[in-house]
Amino acid sequence: MANINRNNVSLKMSAGMPHQFPTDQRPQVAFSGRSNVGKSSLINSLLGRKSFARVSSTPGKTITVNFYDIDKQMYLVDLPGYGFARRSPEEKKAWSALTDGYFVKNKNIDCVKAVIQLVDIRVGPTDDDIMMINFLIDSHMPFFVVATKCDKLSKRAMQKTLDEWENSCFAGTGIRVIPYSSVTGEGREKVWGEILSHLS
Repeated sequence: MANINRNNVSLKMSAGMPHQFPTDQRPQVAFSGRSNVGKSSLINSLLGRKSFARVSSTPGKTITVNFYDIDKQMYLVDLPGYGFARRSPEEKKAWSALTDGYFVKNKNIDCVKAVIQLVDIRVGPTDDDIMMINFLIDSHMPFFVVATKCDKLSKRAMQKTLDEWENSCFAGTGIRVIPYSSVTGEGREKVWGEILSHLS
């Protein structure tokens, strides 16, 4: 997997129902996080694109699981964001069905090699984030945390925040946290290194 061409990418599909998920055996790495945490921006940054993954002006507007084909070797999977307060009950039900379907009803769950859990470094882990992280732990799903929007803080403030997380909500868990900025590219190669380590 070290020879993946990150420039050879395409949108395989946007699945609105679990039965639409790809059935081939390519490894998958999924992105999870609340709406407006910066998932699309992170994916664009990882792939060196400006507008490949759609960045919506209305967080949580589109409820689909987007499968991005990376060099015909793997999928980056953008899960719908959670925690968007203005969603209707029907939209929240659709989100739950899709996300639960990805982890619970996914016939290719063995192809999911890791989940990248995004947390806004300025907000910290929300109750929804902690619930998702606990689900991943209980499911024995490999994952790591990416702290997004770290360019919004000074280096000192960023490190202080990461230390606070390690001593509070993540204490004793051994969860790896990688600070990331989609603006500056900080953390890009570290995240790719982590992805490739899970694929191998």
